[in-house]
Amino acid sequence: MRTLVRGTAELVLTAGLLLAFLVAHLVWGTDGYTHKAQHGLQDDLERQWRNARLQTSPATVSGHRRRPKAVTVPRRPGTAFATLRIPRFGRSYRYAIVEGVSEADLRKGPGHYPGTAGPGRLGNMVISGHRTTYGAPFKDNGELVRGDEILIDTALTTYVYHVTGRDIVRPSTVEVAAPVPFHPGREPRKKLLTLTTCHPKFSAAYRLIIFAELTSTRPFHPDDS
Repeated sequence: MRTLVRGTAELVLTAGLLLAFLVAHLVWGTDGYTHKAQHGLQDDLERQWRNARLQTSPATVSGHRRRPKAVTVPRRPGTAFATLRIPRFGRSYRYAIVEGVSEADLRKGPGHYPGTAGPGRLGNMVISGHRTTYGAPFKDNGELVRGDEILIDTALTTYVYHVTGRDIVRPSTVEVAAPVPFHPGREPRKKLLTLTTCHPKFSAAYRLIIFAELTSTRPFHPDDS
């Protein structure tokens, strides 16, 4: 009987250790993959943007400042086209945004929901990201409050959005990605940004949604990032 109890206890202990190892790998072990991917994506963006700035004519013509040109989002999944900064999370917070929200795309970092608006465009730009694994870029989204800045950087322009609200919805509530959130088919009149991530942490039962609106733009300066 003692042998049976001892054997059962050892099995339970072994299973517990394996489970703990698996959780540790999912939470911390996947971070290395994302950090490496982000390093490569941001290096590529910096090279592309440097070339774009060299090829761009002066920002003013006849004394009038040009309006920033809206960014064309790439169609190829996994391709980076902009960076995300959230000042509340510190100066070091910076992620390359990739096109697509598949599992493979989100392992690289925050992903732009295909078909939604791009930076500076009318409608709703939707970005999804992990909250607990693969770098967890949106782990602290629950701390965002009304008025917080969210910055989207492109080669020539920084788009400044301010948080306007938040919500918690079921995964099936896809209407948050509509040009006018929760109102599919309505004509958009604002330039919006929506961040989506799982809620609560370590669960995919719901989605935490952060809403923001474009309030200004300014020339992008590499020293800001």
